[in-house]
Amino acid sequence: MAEHTGDVEIVPCPDGPVLVRGSFAIVGATGPSVDRGRPTVALCRCGLSQRKPFCDGTHRITGFRTDDEPTPLS
Repeated sequence: MAEHTGDVEIVPCPDGPVLVRGSFAIVGATGPSVDRGRPTVALCRCGLSQRKPFCDGTHRITGFRTDDEPTPLS
């Protein structure tokens, strides 16, 4: 697995994807890395994207909604 250094920013967009910026790797369930293709990616949260793990905008068509308040980590 590649080692990454530097800051990573994770921003959940209201009613949309999670934006991830910085130096990171996306690893599939069976192990191989997924090519990000760019330094900032939008990851699907609605589960309906045809480009998983990436967002393809399907959340807009389906009316996907997120909670108003983020859940604090314990």
